[in-house]
Amino acid sequence: MKTEFSAEQLKSPAIQRSNEILRSCVHCGFCTATCPTYQVLGDELDSPRGRIYLIKDMLENDRDPDRETVKHIDRCLSCLACMTTCPSGVHYMHLVDHAREYIEDRYQRPMFERVLRWTLARILPYPNRFRIAMLGAKIAKPFKWALPDARLRAMVDMAPKNVPPVSRNDDPQTFPAKDKPVKRVALMTGCAQKALNTDINDATIRLLTRLGCEVVVAKGAGCCGALTHHMGKTSESHATAAHNIRAWTAEMDEGGLDAIVINTSGCGTTVKDYGHMFRTEALAEDAARVSAIAMDVSELLMQLDLPEGTPRGTRVAYHAACSLQHGQQIKTHPKTLLKNAGFEVVEPADAHLCCGSAGTYNLMQPAISKQLKTRKVQTLEAKSPDIIATGNIGCMMQIGSGTGVPVVHTVELLDWATGGPKPPALHD
Repeated sequence: MKTEFSAEQLKSPAIQRSNEILRSCVHCGFCTATCPTYQVLGDELDSPRGRIYLIKDMLENDRDPDRETVKHIDRCLSCLACMTTCPSGVHYMHLVDHAREYIEDRYQRPMFERVLRWTLARILPYPNRFRIAMLGAKIAKPFKWALPDARLRAMVDMAPKNVPPVSRNDDPQTFPAKDKPVKRVALMTGCAQKALNTDINDATIRLLTRLGCEVVVAKGAGCCGALTHHMGKTSESHATAAHNIRAWTAEMDEGGLDAIVINTSGCGTTVKDYGHMFRTEALAEDAARVSAIAMDVSELLMQLDLPEGTPRGTRVAYHAACSLQHGQQIKTHPKTLLKNAGFEVVEPADAHLCCGSAGTYNLMQPAISKQLKTRKVQTLEAKSPDIIATGNIGCMMQIGSGTGVPVVHTVELLDWATGGPKPPALHD
């Protein structure tokens, strides 16, 4: 794609990067075949190719975003399926992230929308605030019909039946390996996950220590910054990410780390991108060090001596989270691990398509999200599974709200298969 940015514009590192990405696009349209919003809406402007044209026009002309451009950018899930299918290697993630930051800086959203986005940015990344909000949502649920906006109703619907108790495993501490230590790793305990489901981190710690890992929960680490980053709130996302970088590099320098382990794939995609996010800032070198050793938990487990299990007669439908299969290009590890542990693993049709969770997408774009959820649940249930497994808390909540089949994290099943307790969700 030909671009015409001025020499002055190209002094900006963000414009330089977007220019590189735009010039790599050859207009082929392969991305439209795998874009969930294009599949649902059928509008070229709701495809990656269409959004690329909109972003190019907006950035190149240095113009304030208009309502139509913002609408189509907001409808993007950032599922990154387009990056998997693109033959030209267009790095759409960096381009749409830049567009969102540009929109946040230069577009005046309606007051109600500004308040919603401000509220989400100040609740979801903070576990204690999130717990209080979920309790409030549970109280409001019987009266949700009276709420004036679909997005408010979606927020109320998000509240789980039970808010889990606070887990002390999420506090800064070190868990020793059960036998001879083979690795020292830092576990990212996350933010929303600590409020929504404490079983995941508990299972991860049990499993990794059983397999010879010393597991560190670093003091000062918290939210990865993804939720605010994808809202275009760069100063907020970088502030929380910087806390993580400092916390983890301190552990790297003091006791050494073989990996930073992440069991929420949406967070993993962001942490692995810290090197890019901070490339022009004082923390650039440390951010790159963190990104270099960041791993999804399935990547680490493939390096460990996970014992093979006997067939369990349990049929598991594996849902590939977009942030894992597209954002991190990890496609086979979770399935391999589950099969080796003795589970029968099946995959739904159109496994590459998003479930509609996508961070805050199911709250801000509830109508589109609901259509994608219905599609995903239908394809999963068509496999007649006993359990649905995935590697991302957002997907677990989204799919779980539309099916009676138990939905658990992959690591919970692997913990169970190697001597841990049965996942609590399977007792319901």
